[in-house]
Amino acid sequence: MFRTIKNYFNKKNLKDEKYLFLFDKPMEDEYVCFDCETTGLNSKIDDIVSIGAVIIKNNTIVSSKKFVKFVKPKTKLQADAIKIHHIRECDLADAEDIDDVIEEFLEYIGNRTLVGYFLEFDIAMINKYLKPKLGIKLPNKTLEVSEIYHDYKIDVIPQSYIDLRFNTIMEDLEIPSLGKHDAYNDALMTSMIFIKLKNLPNVKIK
Repeated sequence: MFRTIKNYFNKKNLKDEKYLFLFDKPMEDEYVCFDCETTGLNSKIDDIVSIGAVIIKNNTIVSSKKFVKFVKPKTKLQADAIKIHHIRECDLADAEDIDDVIEEFLEYIGNRTLVGYFLEFDIAMINKYLKPKLGIKLPNKTLEVSEIYHDYKIDVIPQSYIDLRFNTIMEDLEIPSLGKHDAYNDALMTSMIFIKLKNLPNVKIK
């Protein structure tokens, strides 16, 4: 209900009717899992350097329709960020402009439900560019895999500390690591976590 009310006012701010499709009712059993790599961890001052995404349809990752884009940032890459995603400024020499990537990303996700790990940060990064461009924030329904995992574990081991670190969740669900840490691989591994959780007994996706 809250999301419906929020999107009612959000929709009124839309500057381009071309993107009205974002407010349509979400496709059933279709999701987009995505991840952003950035120049740092502050959504207010840092920039996106890459976006990776995959479509999940009927419990299947549609790998033929992957979304992988590199973005030329306006802010300098921080050393701590480079240690994580290993993207250097020289790797972004042929990267695209964020305005073009955002448009392509919106066409890619459509009205699908968005899935991710630490998704609030990724959504904030997208909204940073989307709000000035179109006047809106992403209206899509969202699902955070760490929350789904927490609810699953709390039913199994109530009143216990639940480790929500990405690698811990992967190991507990027996999902193989793809090794390289980048936006696409992270989106792919997160989508595997989501599918595994979605099909466990007693797990309800709200």
